[in-house]
Amino acid sequence: MKPGFLAKNPSVLTFLAVLALFTLGVTVLSHAYGTEYLSTSMVKTLGKTLCLCLIALAMDLVWGYTGILSLGHFAFFGLGGYMIGMWLMYARTREIVLASATGLPMTPQEMSDAIATQIFGVVGSSELPAIWHFAGSLPMQLIFVVLIPGLLAFVFGWLAFRSRVTGVYLSILTQAMTLALSLYLFQNDSGLRGNNGLSGLQNIPGLTDNQDLLSIWFFWASALALGLGYLLASFVTSGKFGSVMRGIRDDEARVRFLGYSVEGYKLFVFTLTAIIAAIAGALYYPQAGIINPAEMAPIASIYLAVWVAIGGRGRLYGAVMGAAFVSLVSTWFTGGRAPDLNLGFYTVKWVDWWQVLLGLSFVLVTLFAPKGLSGLVDLIAGLRPPKRGGTPLGPDDGSLQEKEAEA
Repeated sequence: MKPGFLAKNPSVLTFLAVLALFTLGVTVLSHAYGTEYLSTSMVKTLGKTLCLCLIALAMDLVWGYTGILSLGHFAFFGLGGYMIGMWLMYARTREIVLASATGLPMTPQEMSDAIATQIFGVVGSSELPAIWHFAGSLPMQLIFVVLIPGLLAFVFGWLAFRSRVTGVYLSILTQAMTLALSLYLFQNDSGLRGNNGLSGLQNIPGLTDNQDLLSIWFFWASALALGLGYLLASFVTSGKFGSVMRGIRDDEARVRFLGYSVEGYKLFVFTLTAIIAAIAGALYYPQAGIINPAEMAPIASIYLAVWVAIGGRGRLYGAVMGAAFVSLVSTWFTGGRAPDLNLGFYTVKWVDWWQVLLGLSFVLVTLFAPKGLSGLVDLIAGLRPPKRGGTPLGPDDGSLQEKEAEA
């Protein structure tokens, strides 16, 4: 009898166990269900960190395992946030309109006009755009969280991969896609309030306004999504499919020569990771409370690649470690918690120098520690690269040149 998937991948069980213990610990220490040791804002920060770990997992699948350096996955992350944000803002505004209504009950058209005025008055409009037609339906917006980013990724990937665009040119194309989408959303007539973005997303209409409870609920949802995402990513990268992914990363031409549909594999991974990124965004922005087009700027996707590189590209737990480490350290430095460093002739303010430190860390990891933080796990666990036995593959070029010189 062949061993099951989890039996062949014990690291998955280890990761899920650590995640479960972490979730339980945060719950016990939270304001909502525990000792009130962790503040509500800290619980939200940890929940958002789990969402960033999930999108880092998607980035590792597409880049670390398949070799596609996408600089546009934060666009899918933002689209997922916009899709769920539309429902949150619409439903919340509807509650406000109903609470302020006096006299006779409002007709559906009057209700729609009042909601539109409340939401789009800031951009000088009083009409609800066509893309908000299903904003009042939670099931439809949840479908759009998956459908819209997935469809965009599928169309973009199909056009790019069938043309066999690879390497730095594909990275530039993904970055251009992100920039174009961001610039479009900055316009007031985009239907998503332009630079103002969507705000007031921190409440779930009809349930509760208690932020202590909401923060821990979203934290649980983020932990569940990360656990399922890690399980899915581990399943995808194992077996024959995972071997083909790594083969495409290492030598795409040889994999194509062996008869595999390289474009099909790449399109599947690109679309799947876009959907994972969108789900992460749909959980992240309700905890952040606001989303605007600046969140989808190309620099965000570059940061994402840096997180994965620092954690260890090509290792799922490395991507999670990198995203968690950078997110929490960034919060500490940019939140004013790190004390300024007085050098006498100059005072280092970490709020201004954090990005420099992040860039320097990326360079140092690339040069001296290509395994990133995941290399520490290997060191502690005593893991070593597998020893390749068997018949020698043949003489190297140096020995051939030596024999030719003797002849």
